[in-house]
Amino acid sequence: MRPFWLEQALMGDGDLAPALQGAQRADVCIVGGGFTGLWTAIQAKQRNPQLDIVILERDLCGAGASGRNGGCLLTWSAKFLTLRRLFGEAEALRLVRASEAAVDAIGDFVREHGIDAEFRRDGTLYTATAAAQVGTMEPVVQALQAHGIDSYHALAPAEVARRSGSARNIAGWYSPIAATVQPGKLVRGLRRVALAMGIRIHERSSMLRCEAGPPAVVHTPSGSVTAGRLVLALNAWMAEALPQFERSIAIVSSDMVITERCPALLQAAGLADGVSVLDSRTFVYYYRSTEDGRLMLGKGGNTFARGGRIAPVFDQPSPYEAQLTRALRDFFPSLGGVPVTASWNGPSDRSVSGFPFFGRLNGAGHVFYGFGYSGNGVGPTYMGGQILSSLVLGEDNAWTRSPLTRGPLGLFPPEPVRYLGSIVVRNAIRRKEAAEDLGRAPWWVDKQLSRFANAAGKADKG
Repeated sequence: MRPFWLEQALMGDGDLAPALQGAQRADVCIVGGGFTGLWTAIQAKQRNPQLDIVILERDLCGAGASGRNGGCLLTWSAKFLTLRRLFGEAEALRLVRASEAAVDAIGDFVREHGIDAEFRRDGTLYTATAAAQVGTMEPVVQALQAHGIDSYHALAPAEVARRSGSARNIAGWYSPIAATVQPGKLVRGLRRVALAMGIRIHERSSMLRCEAGPPAVVHTPSGSVTAGRLVLALNAWMAEALPQFERSIAIVSSDMVITERCPALLQAAGLADGVSVLDSRTFVYYYRSTEDGRLMLGKGGNTFARGGRIAPVFDQPSPYEAQLTRALRDFFPSLGGVPVTASWNGPSDRSVSGFPFFGRLNGAGHVFYGFGYSGNGVGPTYMGGQILSSLVLGEDNAWTRSPLTRGPLGLFPPEPVRYLGSIVVRNAIRRKEAAEDLGRAPWWVDKQLSRFANAAGKADKG
């Protein structure tokens, strides 16, 4: 099944890059044709036009998380306190500023290259939908403001309801430094630009095995690529390809529904632009309108994979479509009669820290990897491209010196503890937040279990 965004994008770009045939050579081979692989190739080629770069994609570019996420282009500013705890104040501030710069860099890129990605820089609203969520943003906003990063503005409750289009949002903070995109159109647009730059792309060319070398050799069903440098940009599929990363990430779905076109109803509700709205629960609800007048709503933390394996359910309509449809109509009663066009879900690669990590495979100086975006990848994959292209080019800069390049910052428990524990914690979070929605105190046990979710529980917003 092709997710809704990708189906839309393929209507205007249905051509396939040929599968890899025979033995080929390249300066750089990138495995994975999503946002991370494409941004890495494009940025490396921009800085060194002589590089011969090959991208291998197992399906179509954008068929993975890059073409099926919510399209919320967010920054890391709301995660500043966690960044500071993990990496220190100076690096945390640099990363927040870099994530903010990525929003405008992506906007500039799509305009420069004529990519119709429906880029709308209309900001984001972090809201509270229950009294227990009120005030959760204040500590991070105060810390940011102490360092001169003051894009967030508290809104009065009536303004929150008006700006978000829903009275369910009772408090909120707005930041203008965020955007929304049609992710399928963005990834297919990046593919078009990469091809125009002379980057070779082979779709339907899955990696069967990899010889690290040097040189590295990647084998596909009908060919091979020998390359001086290799980048592995497989994201949620990384644990399947390289079992050594099986405990570095947990695979969990984010599920989405999208309505038929109803622009007049959205306008009447107050959703007049591309603002993204996210509440403050662990597995957040997030929603936004689209350029053609639809409403998309999603929620993460639903289906968990066993052993890092991508189950068939991740490529099917969402099994949570009915629940998401009810939630959509709770937020927007005026849309009660609007049909849901489609539902889908996809695998998100959640790291222990909640942030992506990068490194050199087994310490090799010519094989690099990066994944673990934890549900916030539309903007940070641009930063991932900055990191991986810098590593490929052998540069010494703030990206190659960043602690993000030191590999995973922790491991999940082994199976079956991880899977069973994920289900127990997920269900505790659901009970806790259901009680809070009703204004009741959650059970003590549910509150304690919910703490285990930490950053890895955040939903797939972008």
